[in-house]
Amino acid sequence: MDVAGRAADMLREYLFNAPMLFLLAGTHLYFTLHLRLIQRKIPQGIRLSIAGAKGQTKEGGITAYSALATALAATIGTGNIIGISAAIAVGGPGAVFWCWLTGVFGIATCYAECFLSVKYKVTGRGGTVTGGPMYVLERRLKKRRLAAVFALFTVLASFGIGSSVQAHSIRTAAERMFSAPPGITGILVASLAGLVIIGGNRQIAHVCNWLVPVMSAIYLGGCVWILVRNADVLPAAAGVIVRSAVSGRAVMGGIAGRAVLTGIRTGIQKGLFTNEAGLGSVPMAAAAADTKDPVTQGLVSMTGPFWDTVVMCAVTGLAIVSSMLSSPERFTCAAPEQLCFLAFEELPAGGFLLSLSLALFAFATIIGWNIYGTSAARYLWGERGIMAYQACYLCFAWLGAVMSMELVWGCSDLFNSLMALPNLAALWLLRREIHT
Repeated sequence: MDVAGRAADMLREYLFNAPMLFLLAGTHLYFTLHLRLIQRKIPQGIRLSIAGAKGQTKEGGITAYSALATALAATIGTGNIIGISAAIAVGGPGAVFWCWLTGVFGIATCYAECFLSVKYKVTGRGGTVTGGPMYVLERRLKKRRLAAVFALFTVLASFGIGSSVQAHSIRTAAERMFSAPPGITGILVASLAGLVIIGGNRQIAHVCNWLVPVMSAIYLGGCVWILVRNADVLPAAAGVIVRSAVSGRAVMGGIAGRAVLTGIRTGIQKGLFTNEAGLGSVPMAAAAADTKDPVTQGLVSMTGPFWDTVVMCAVTGLAIVSSMLSSPERFTCAAPEQLCFLAFEELPAGGFLLSLSLALFAFATIIGWNIYGTSAARYLWGERGIMAYQACYLCFAWLGAVMSMELVWGCSDLFNSLMALPNLAALWLLRREIHT
């Protein structure tokens, strides 16, 4: 087990550092230029997503808004909260700026990969609509083996980052809020997730339609409350974030002062993997939408990185940094993952509010990632493999609540990174087909 863990960590560290960061960042920049700064169409994408919430669908499909809500459910998670806390602790406040900027550029790649997946999606028996990079690789590029590799990595990643890791986060939140036993938490999480998942994509999408706005409102409401309380230092907090993004000078003592290169690397790393643009997961939700127009769905889906990284990252970062400026003594020698909790302690029942947000985010990720894993399992084994996959998925949700997560974290990050390679290959090979 230790040997496997060390091997996974070594390969993950290699992929997470220069090669993968340059590949993803370069792809984001290329498609930003190729699509003529498509980020300017975010308001149009938001309008289309709101209009799509009222649309009608055929049997087996979901609305454009539901596809977006499902993708947001899968991507907005503990990484947006704990990840930003860790980024600030390791790379300084400037990491927030680089995370935010990476999210801006990632919007273009998200549009491109969703465009291709909608264009080459398929409708199976019973009217089930499915798609994703594996169908792009097989139907357009005739690379069946590479498509199968992507699907396999997706299944393996879903057991980790989609199921067990999120269940472990819920366990931590439940222990903090209610001192709940891990075994009971695991049974409840697996049971509730099973009740949602058994209804298929349409039921998952229906739950995500209301869960995403509710959980986002709870968390963002708390962050806005913190910002209002710290209104007098907000300009200074924004200034610290921008200045430390381009300056290696230490700020605010020993908590956040790091070299500028560390801040850049940490911020870009968190930004690239938080919104999942380029990893190939979001296109599977986009392909399930009941639309044949890849441009429209691409515009709707690309608002995901905007909400997930651009908005959530900026609000979380400002809330933490403004609290650090208001009460620096509380943050001295704080653990990286505790910065957001310390900021929320300014609010009445702030610890409970943040724990509840983390639990809701994690549960939403569990049901959202099931769509990705189910799509991959359907591609690999057909309809007969779906029930077996979902049973395994729920077992991993229970295991995540009761077991140590060090090896699971390393392996899930590794498989998440490996998903990106076939997807990015398809994007670059088919880049001339992608248009607005």
